[in-house]
Amino acid sequence: MKYLAFIFLIFCTLTAFAQTDKKLTAQLQTAVKGFNGQVGIYVQNLKTGKSAAINADTLFPTASMIKVSILSGLMDKIEKGEMQYNQKLVYRDSLLYPGEDILGSFKDKDTIQLSKVALLMITMSDNTASTWLQKLVGGDYINTWLEQNGFKVMRVNSRIPARRAIWEIYGWGVTTPLEMCRLFTMIRTGKVVSPAASERMYRMLNRIYWDDKALSQVPPYVQTISKQGAVDASKSETVLVNAPHGDYVFSVITKNNKDQRWVPDNEADLLIKKVSALLWHYFEPHSKWQPAAGVDKYMFNE
Repeated sequence: MKYLAFIFLIFCTLTAFAQTDKKLTAQLQTAVKGFNGQVGIYVQNLKTGKSAAINADTLFPTASMIKVSILSGLMDKIEKGEMQYNQKLVYRDSLLYPGEDILGSFKDKDTIQLSKVALLMITMSDNTASTWLQKLVGGDYINTWLEQNGFKVMRVNSRIPARRAIWEIYGWGVTTPLEMCRLFTMIRTGKVVSPAASERMYRMLNRIYWDDKALSQVPPYVQTISKQGAVDASKSETVLVNAPHGDYVFSVITKNNKDQRWVPDNEADLLIKKVSALLWHYFEPHSKWQPAAGVDKYMFNE
């Protein structure tokens, strides 16, 4: 038995090694060299199974990327009949999350469909919409769903007293690049809640307003799903690309960034664009597409 176990271990190790894309890994290591902060990257070609990783199992802040987890918990409640996708909600001023959100401009007692609140959370990354939905679904409920579906570290921290200590370190949510890619892949393969729920989520996630970073380096006629996250010292983005030669998914997350400016040439934002461009041309080597000359003036989405 010990011999068989040893052989199985060797087989698993060799299989994992064979699935590592050494060439891509080397290119990514070159791309992140000299970055003033910590970087985590995970990339997988969903057609071949090959992957590349840099600190892929390291804990990072999610910032707004945690909203995909909130959406997952919401869909689970809808699937169980505990909530309805098109139910009417009543907005209250107490729900306001300070900032420039669309939902935050509503008046007290205005009504809106839950589906529109969910769309604002994902498409516009509306924080008022997000905290409202987290409250309706329940942070502990979302975390239980994540745990039951095999996510070891991805969790909501904010507004959960038991997670205050980790919230102080990572903010709203915590994850790894690998687990972000796993969640996106589950959505792609219809394994989040149900095939129907995953399909609805996919349609939401391909309507992202914030397309000036990673998405700007993928041709506009190629479908993608994505979610960004950004706070002063951490910038991130997870993207799944329905590329002509096969889907690929990647997550780039940074933390402890020295450059904390909210400007187009922020070092982390430029790195995310750089990695996205590298991956597009790596997986689509015959593509001659490049962002159109002069497009930058149309990318100021603020």
